Amino acid sequence: MTRDDVRRSFIELLRPELKGVDSSSITDATSLITDLNINSLRIVDIALEAEDRFGIHVDNEAVKRFYTVGGAVDMILERKLAAA
Repeated sequence: MTRDDVRRSFIELLRPELKGVDSSSITDATSLITDLNINSLRIVDIALEAEDRFGIHVDNEAVKRFYTVGGAVDMILERKLAAA
């Protein structure tokens, strides 16, 4: 799975949260909290959904990386590589 594949799949996971936001405008620097207005409790839920979708484990420390799209994608890739 390439970085672009993970990024697309992660943005698809965010789709229910993209109220009025065009997914093509989302970049790695997009903040889930400030740009997408996702609260911290929902970010934890998204991290759990990412665990299922990508077959990884997201601990409390890794959830902190879910505050930007790029941070989440990088963390997912690192966990997938570590599990391989």
